[in-house]
Amino acid sequence: MTIPSNADGQGDLEERLDPNNRFGVDFRAQALALGAPPCPIIDAHAHIGGDQAASLYLEVADLHGIEQVFSMTRLEEVPRVREILGDRVHFIAVPDWYAEDRRHAQGAGFLESIERFHGLGARMIKFFQAPRTRDLEREVGEPGMLDLDGPIRMEQARLAESLGMGIMTHVADPDTWFEAKYRDASLYGTKAEQYVPLERMLDRFDLPWIAAHMGGSPEDLDHLDGLLERHPNLHLDTSACKWMIRELGGHQTEDVRGFFRKWRGRLLFGSDIVSMESHLDRTPGASPMGAKASGRSEAFDLYASRYWALRSMFESSGTYDSPIVDPDLHMVDPENHGPDDAPTVRCHAFEQADLEMLYRGSVTGLMRRIGLG
Repeated sequence: MTIPSNADGQGDLEERLDPNNRFGVDFRAQALALGAPPCPIIDAHAHIGGDQAASLYLEVADLHGIEQVFSMTRLEEVPRVREILGDRVHFIAVPDWYAEDRRHAQGAGFLESIERFHGLGARMIKFFQAPRTRDLEREVGEPGMLDLDGPIRMEQARLAESLGMGIMTHVADPDTWFEAKYRDASLYGTKAEQYVPLERMLDRFDLPWIAAHMGGSPEDLDHLDGLLERHPNLHLDTSACKWMIRELGGHQTEDVRGFFRKWRGRLLFGSDIVSMESHLDRTPGASPMGAKASGRSEAFDLYASRYWALRSMFESSGTYDSPIVDPDLHMVDPENHGPDDAPTVRCHAFEQADLEMLYRGSVTGLMRRIGLG
């Protein structure tokens, strides 16, 4: 591995560095050292937007062997992102999260957006079902409005079904968040309770489903094994880099290899990279997501660190100290972790056939089912 370990004394962590590049390394050089992947990669989960930001993302994708990407791009940005990425991008329909009328945007407005996205070539829709949606429901004064198996989502799923589209959903969140952010189970529910409506919808709609972020439970491979056993239409992706490398990089290699081999064809590579113009133009008062980088160099590291970290975990052997600050460590254990800490990641050195299925084979099979193959 070419990223230094904390134990090497490299990288002055007393001075706060870019949280996407704790050691100040050159991620272009890191990509070259990692080498080409065993096959061109299809990223099943990203959020590509902006103009210069999308062009910078394309540079990062080229460096890491990313041939195609599925993107949750704002509807109004689709034409420009397609102009920049061409046929390398496939779009996933999402609601307008910036709309003033949030009730309409998540309900009837999303039905309209699904139709428009479909007309632009999108063949998947996205349901965001993290426990945080309970806060949105309280804001609009309608508790339960966004239940995954409730009337609004049911109607949207029926529309997707009629259009031959698949569904991606985000359920649950990291165990660390249930420990620190979602302590009020009467409001957010327990982590186990997040999966009850998901299983009902998987049974009701025999479409291809992707449960993002390793189904919201990379901490518990046995739980995911049960979900995949019970629901042949379910797929998982590896998006949300910090979460994935912390948890998948914390499991024993034989367990991770065995899980990915058992479910070959059902597990997809995803990064969850978000590109935004505010990453490059130092926008004052940018949103928390928009403030994750301030200028072109930091934006490059933000995007490149994700591909480097995920590919290294799957392709390499040994361990590495993550170059990406992981605030969850400090959040749940401030006595033993500082705000700039990050996990040591165990790499799993997948065999080439397993990498080729994760990086490409699984998603091309799904693409054929939704008319993209």
